[in-house]
Amino acid sequence: MCDVSNSALRVVLGQRAGVGNLVHVIAYASQTMDPTQLNYTTTEKELLAIVFALDKFCSYLLGSKIIVFSDYAALRFLLKKPDAKPRLIRWMLLLQEINIEIKDKKGAENSIADHLSRIERKSDPMPIRDEFLDEQLLHIHTPTPWFADICNFMAASQFPLEASQLYKEKLASDAKYYIWDDPYLWRLYNDQVIH
Repeated sequence: MCDVSNSALRVVLGQRAGVGNLVHVIAYASQTMDPTQLNYTTTEKELLAIVFALDKFCSYLLGSKIIVFSDYAALRFLLKKPDAKPRLIRWMLLLQEINIEIKDKKGAENSIADHLSRIERKSDPMPIRDEFLDEQLLHIHTPTPWFADICNFMAASQFPLEASQLYKEKLASDAKYYIWDDPYLWRLYNDQVIH
């Protein structure tokens, strides 16, 4: 659920267990708008609240169908608007990457987010980082495990492309202490016991 006021935006992450059941709140988030964001139109502020929610709760939302309840009906039609500001286009592209549905909900029915958006708090806002490159979108970097080079050498007799001659010699020497039993790599200790 998202809602904005003249100076703040508030979002509520909730989960509904079945049709017609109450929404169980998982988390609340809010942010006061910086001076630039205060000059946004109402549509831009409502969309900013959605982008803020997706940024704040991305670990909860990845891979899920997302339904956004907002009291601003124009948001649904904004996604189909071909001529928009670059900032809005960037946000719309982000929303199109996600399985999202925007539903209307009047302020009185959207009471939690509506109430939160009217609470004023004086603090230094933390800006939303929305200037990410397409190459970095959903890019996850995981380090290569220490045993990957040994596995590749044992399974395919291949050295890493960037390996120095000294590293290749060390890898060949260390490989004597391992046994490759696809898909497992076993360590052979001095007592000739496999661990």
